[in-house]
Amino acid sequence: MMVVKPKIREFFCTTAHPAGIFVNIKKMVEFVKSKKKELKKENTLIIGCSTGYGLSCRIVSAFLKKSPTVGVMFEKPPKLNRTATAGWYNTAAFEKFAQEENVYNKTINGDAFSEETIEKTINIIKKDLKKIDLIIYSLAAPRRKMPNGTIVSSVLKPVGKPYINKTLNLETNEVFNVKIEPATEEEIENTVKVMGGENLEDWVNKLKDADVLEKGCKIISFSYEGPTITHQIYKDGTIGYAKKHLLKTTEKINEKFKDINAFVSYNKALVTQSSAAIPVVPLYLTILYKVMKEENLHEGCIEQMFRLFTEKLEENKNIEKNNVIRLDDYEMLPKIQERVKYAWEKINSSNLKEFADLKGYYEDFLNMFGFAIKNINYEEETETLININNIIN
Repeated sequence: MMVVKPKIREFFCTTAHPAGIFVNIKKMVEFVKSKKKELKKENTLIIGCSTGYGLSCRIVSAFLKKSPTVGVMFEKPPKLNRTATAGWYNTAAFEKFAQEENVYNKTINGDAFSEETIEKTINIIKKDLKKIDLIIYSLAAPRRKMPNGTIVSSVLKPVGKPYINKTLNLETNEVFNVKIEPATEEEIENTVKVMGGENLEDWVNKLKDADVLEKGCKIISFSYEGPTITHQIYKDGTIGYAKKHLLKTTEKINEKFKDINAFVSYNKALVTQSSAAIPVVPLYLTILYKVMKEENLHEGCIEQMFRLFTEKLEENKNIEKNNVIRLDDYEMLPKIQERVKYAWEKINSSNLKEFADLKGYYEDFLNMFGFAIKNINYEEETETLININNIIN
């Protein structure tokens, strides 16, 4: 038992509050269970299952579709003097609610880039599920250990020329111009190795060779495009190069395997552990949140993934010819982007409250780690040594 407070370092929180996270996951589960919609049960593999879109996909799969799920994550368990990572507690909470509903779930805690993790996953599928109908690829890793043992890291930089634009200091709420120097060729290549489609292709090839993919298996990976404001740092930057590689990889998978349907879903900009680290994006998010809430079009991760399963995949709406799914359709509406552009041009440190939803941004950020949750007493001790029962390390 210990008192847990948020310890924020730049764009990341190094502590997590298990009781707050359980409340947060319960809310997501109850949202899904409140939707009276019947969907086909599918044996589902989620690579990157413990936070963000991957976690939300797992919750929709388990509690709307009653689908068995195998999840892959890379999280740190708790120690006597240290909390676990948020993803660990997310998974523990998910497991608890899944067991209450008698929905099958197993989780592999290991490096998704490693052959060992892939083999462990294949063995579980063969033993328990036989075949997989749906793969969710939601990996957002900062680095990757290559087969030869070298470590390559991704960077968030522009390509070709420096990027100068407004950004937000999340500690001081100061709006100022930031200059980011362009990436080197090596940094671009490394970012593609970490965040591109190489690992997805490796997973698919090995799963296919092991004969654990059902005919017609669907594969969903995630991307983002965004408005021109962020293009130089995102779409046209190093991360954009990686996402283009991911898209080409899905096209390659579709050409190679005629009995597989691989998709890329372009999602709405949201506060996640990944997006918080991208320069300029937090300021854009605070403006976008305010505009979309005022237009009654705001969605969080769970609402986005509910719409992915029920509207896009089930009803086959707004899917482009190259298997691109548009879940950024509300964000990119002209009426939304016109208001965002106007606010972006006007915003400065003195008028943040007028044009930005700082409160909503900070709440979402803290909620990811179990903080700023109503009816939780953060002055009280809470149990932090929480196990995950159905876990394979």
